[in-house]
Amino acid sequence: MPQKVNEVMTPVPVAVPPDTSLTRAGDLMRQHGIGDVLVVQEGRLRGLVTDRDIVVRAVAVDRDVSATTVADICSTDMVTIAPDADADAAVLLMRRHAVRRVPVVDGGHPIGMVSIGDLAVQRDERSALADISAEPPNR
Repeated sequence: MPQKVNEVMTPVPVAVPPDTSLTRAGDLMRQHGIGDVLVVQEGRLRGLVTDRDIVVRAVAVDRDVSATTVADICSTDMVTIAPDADADAAVLLMRRHAVRRVPVVDGGHPIGMVSIGDLAVQRDERSALADISAEPPNR
């Protein structure tokens, strides 16, 4: 029986309001050992900011990361997946859209995040990607 997304996702994703500074978002990523935060307003998913977004869309163009908010640089055209979708559907979605992570959304409310690493562990726990994904985050 195929696994469902809610069986492999990381529950309770780190979420911030749109007016959160990039400095704060980056600090949360560091504290939690993650590479992204969700932008949520009134409980609904509004965007996604990755560590790469902060570097490419802010640091590299000399924006003030203390004054720039996540709303200023977040991706808003996101693909999402339902918690009861098959994990294989998440793999296909990531391939089709060339993304490494997909917010898991239930009725517009984010409840988790599924990453390429989560799926690698689920599919072949002995793979190199699964090994890397299972390691503690760099601090």
